[in-house]
Amino acid sequence: MKLRLITLNFLQFFIWGAWLITIANYWFGTKHWQGDDFGIIFSTMGISSLFMPALAGMIADRWINAERLYGILHLLGGAALFCIPSIDSPAAFFRGILVAMIFYMPTIALANSIAYTVLKNHGLDVVKDFPPIRVFGTIGFIVAMWTTNLTGSKATANQFYIAAAVSVFLGLYAFTLPKCPPPGRAIARKSLARTFGLDAFALFKNRKMALFFLFSMCLGAALQLTNAYGDVFLSDFGANPAYGPDNPVVRYSTLIMSVSQMSETLFILAIPFFLKRLGIKNVMLISMLAWVLRFGLFAYGNPAGGLWMIILSCIVYGMAFDFFNISGSLFVETATTPAIRSSAQGLFMMMTNGIGAVLGSGISGHVIQKYYTAPDGAKDWPSIWLTFAAYALVVAVLFAMFFKHKQPAASSD
Repeated sequence: MKLRLITLNFLQFFIWGAWLITIANYWFGTKHWQGDDFGIIFSTMGISSLFMPALAGMIADRWINAERLYGILHLLGGAALFCIPSIDSPAAFFRGILVAMIFYMPTIALANSIAYTVLKNHGLDVVKDFPPIRVFGTIGFIVAMWTTNLTGSKATANQFYIAAAVSVFLGLYAFTLPKCPPPGRAIARKSLARTFGLDAFALFKNRKMALFFLFSMCLGAALQLTNAYGDVFLSDFGANPAYGPDNPVVRYSTLIMSVSQMSETLFILAIPFFLKRLGIKNVMLISMLAWVLRFGLFAYGNPAGGLWMIILSCIVYGMAFDFFNISGSLFVETATTPAIRSSAQGLFMMMTNGIGAVLGSGISGHVIQKYYTAPDGAKDWPSIWLTFAAYALVVAVLFAMFFKHKQPAASSD
């Protein structure tokens, strides 16, 4: 049963990894579309995260087995991804990716829900047994990146066909999983506000929680920037005569970017050590400073003498991404009451992956196109990354100054 859940998590994130990191190469290198339009593509994840996870959770709680709904969503998502290559305009491309994300984003939460239910029904310890299963999701993401790069698909429509095929396969596979029926009619008696997690908005009345969610949104604006632009940044070195398109860093840019995901698996294991000794606030602050380092190293890195900066930036990504997401989630867990804890976690995700991602994607696209893109389409990557680094530094300084959290470090262990 664990092997079946490992398969589910592996395929779940393989679908995402097949195109998420390389879509910029398709946009700029194959379609030659403008940068200000590209920024909104990554906002589709945020837009769909605003409402679809809650809606899918309500459906699974009341009417349809979770594994069936999961399968249906992946079949529909596979169909949407299959249609992406036939799109010939930026506006239609945005709508196509948005449809695909509307079907995909709720499956992340559903995959967790299915795993929890199956593990509990088999008498297993969720806290002990789920993390080793979930880590195969990150491995699936990495394998997908390598597959897309090594098959020569990082700038072609094949990346979407690969993702579509795996999505359809996973959709069919889901129907063979153990049944995860709706928990019961009692769920239906919840208020509409509680069903959609709206009761958690009362937390904004608390100054500390309001500041936390505000900073979550600000940092959320930076979380997807290197996923959006990292691969095309490395690929653009191919236009420089000093490196050329046959440079290993250019040819295998997606493989190099996958070091970021590899780093995630290591820093996840280090989080308890840092939380116990430094406390939640300091760990979140370290994450923000790591984003400054992540962007700054990209600004000065290159495929020759600066390759070590690119690799180190990818390693730092694991700390930057995981430390905030996990320590932030733990802060919400310890700072809220059980009655609204799940809703508060949903609000945290909405502020980071929803509102923050939408704002970050849209604004970054316009800034890059207006200030850092030449008439011939060439981008001033050092200035772009330094601008992002400056933004992350401002957020970190303000967070250190205004966010007060006295919780002892040992209590977060």
